[in-house]
Amino acid sequence: MPRGLDHLVHLVRDLDAAGEVYDLIGFTVGPRNHHPWGTHNRIVQLPGFFIELLEVAEPERIPEGAGSHFSFGAFNRDFLARNGEGLPMLALEGRDPTAEAAAFAAAGFGGFDVFDFSRMARRPDGQEVEVGFSLAFAQDPAAPNAGFFTCTQRKPENFWSPDLQRHANGTTGVAGVVLVAEHPMDHVSFIDTLAGVTARRATDDWYIARTPRGEIDIMTRTMFSDRFGVPAPSGTDLRIAGVRFVSPGAVDMRRGLAARGMIEEKIEGLVVVAPRAAMGATLIFDRPS
Repeated sequence: MPRGLDHLVHLVRDLDAAGEVYDLIGFTVGPRNHHPWGTHNRIVQLPGFFIELLEVAEPERIPEGAGSHFSFGAFNRDFLARNGEGLPMLALEGRDPTAEAAAFAAAGFGGFDVFDFSRMARRPDGQEVEVGFSLAFAQDPAAPNAGFFTCTQRKPENFWSPDLQRHANGTTGVAGVVLVAEHPMDHVSFIDTLAGVTARRATDDWYIARTPRGEIDIMTRTMFSDRFGVPAPSGTDLRIAGVRFVSPGAVDMRRGLAARGMIEEKIEGLVVVAPRAAMGATLIFDRPS
């Protein structure tokens, strides 16, 4: 079954500083939340999709992964130590985590237990509510620096908030995420299994999987830099490099972001916030097609 994009983890060293960056870009940023295993987050919501700004705030509380237990906290802690700030994990929308975990294992991309957890969240009116999630993890053996999972919302009515989805920059949704790899074709089978849709060849250097909510682009690092005018994450393995937003006022954003030194390249129809200004992530704003 096809799975749309659910959320993207943006791992940072200073969660409040990251909130200020997203605020400067024109996003509404939610308050700080606490995971029971030592990471903290703040959420940037769009309809059906969100950016999870994540800080390893209490590393002493993080359990190690072992056997069939995938440790979300340990993966992000280790990613930060190896690579610095950036985009370590991508989540697709889940519906049946047990079946999804079994499908990933059968394809050779899983073998992990479903992870159920809950936490408290603060709504815009100040009310505290419980939110809950079930995660089914998948791992591309050739991608040690990219984590993937499906996310099933257990109490979606407590999580999603129209007030948090109104943004001063006019962003209305997610257009897609961009992955980079030395050989994109090597990861097509994994993305097919993860997303439940077939990634189609655009060129030898670029494959596109069109999900029910947003696209997954897999391209070479050279194509990424040529297309978006900013450097791709270093290395040769698969990495999550950027996120593409739908913003009817994208071109109008350019002057303010340029004045703040957050963009450099002038690309027709796009506004690209570079990794140096966005804590290791590339944020791409495009007008609706």
